[in-house]
Amino acid sequence: MKLDDFRKKIDSIDDQLIKLLNHRMDVVKKVGDFKRNTNTSIYKPEREKAILKRLFTNSEGLLTKSAIEAIFLEIFAVSRNLELPERIVYLGPEGSFTHQAAESRYGAMSEYLPVNSISSVFETVSSGRAKYGVVPIENNQEGIVEETLDLLGHSEVKIVAELSIPIHFAFATKQEEIKRIKKIYSKDIAFRQCRKFIHDLYGKEVELVPVNSTSTACKHALEEIESAAICSHIAAREVGLPILFENIEDSADNHTRFLIIALETQNAPSKDDKTSILARLSDSDKPGALALFLQEFHKAKINLSKIESRPAKNGTDFKYFFYIDFEAHIDDRKVKKILRNYGDSIKWLGSYARTC
Repeated sequence: MKLDDFRKKIDSIDDQLIKLLNHRMDVVKKVGDFKRNTNTSIYKPEREKAILKRLFTNSEGLLTKSAIEAIFLEIFAVSRNLELPERIVYLGPEGSFTHQAAESRYGAMSEYLPVNSISSVFETVSSGRAKYGVVPIENNQEGIVEETLDLLGHSEVKIVAELSIPIHFAFATKQEEIKRIKKIYSKDIAFRQCRKFIHDLYGKEVELVPVNSTSTACKHALEEIESAAICSHIAAREVGLPILFENIEDSADNHTRFLIIALETQNAPSKDDKTSILARLSDSDKPGALALFLQEFHKAKINLSKIESRPAKNGTDFKYFFYIDFEAHIDDRKVKKILRNYGDSIKWLGSYARTC
């Protein structure tokens, strides 16, 4: 066969794909009409997880799991926008890693609203100005995002989904001769996570200038020919700054976990769920109070995946509440049995399909 023959075959397959996708969208629109009439949430992460799991199992070709996920997450995003266009608020600015996380879940067609703080994300969702919010909760190199934890404790929004993305930093500059670069702009955390790259390339012969975001770093590097930015790929793309080196972070295992929040009720069980709660144990200052609470999960054979303490900030005493993730749904019989004994001491933050 000649190259043109292969191309004709691909064109024929593409024609079939577009017909099937349009047929899928026709069905999606009917689903959207049904959901609007029954006041049902458009975004169902447990349903999307089940679809992906089925596709992973049924795929017998060259497509990897990550490839299937990338293709169908975009299809899901287009489908949701046909069902009901949604506004997504995220911790900005444009080009931030949170922006990248939001796009990975909601696709390029959604309406995005960047805001300047995590508290603004919560407030925008709480007021109904956006349907969903995307905020960072933890990085596996730097630890927990304390502001997100505190706001979950005081807000009425719920966690409806989680996602994890790899954090890759790029070295972007208009300067073609790297030894002529005098300044590097970025966030403090990026300098810490790319320390080896900076040292190997420049030692102490370059000025590190901290700014409030990697997007701001790109803008400075675009204006100053003898400067560079350590930034996300998407931040460099947004301003048209050439990338000289990619994946310059010290650790290849650098990941950040994000939460999607909304003013919603709860997701249906997916058979592989995670639940987040805040425990304000009334006798938390007594020896063994927390241990006794946690032992109930051990007895029920429910795995705890995270425990973080935060100051209660109530009165002059040194009291704390505990943020806890466990692998089960709030509607599970064993979970209900445990939490029933603690009443108002427990605040449910959300149950959602486990992906991290």
